[in-house]
Amino acid sequence: MKQKGTYQPKKKRRARVHGFLKRMATAKGRKTIKKRRLKGRKKLTVSSKY
Repeated sequence: MKQKGTYQPKKKRRARVHGFLKRMATAKGRKTIKKRRLKGRKKLTVSSKY
């Protein structure tokens, strides 16, 4: 029998760990958002709708 993979995707966990509110909660996270805005990213975080 094959071993189960380590990545078991969950939308809620992904949003909570890498989402916009989590990024805005820390200084480095805000810096990340700023850099992505300057670069012109369409999606700033995984929880971004567009």
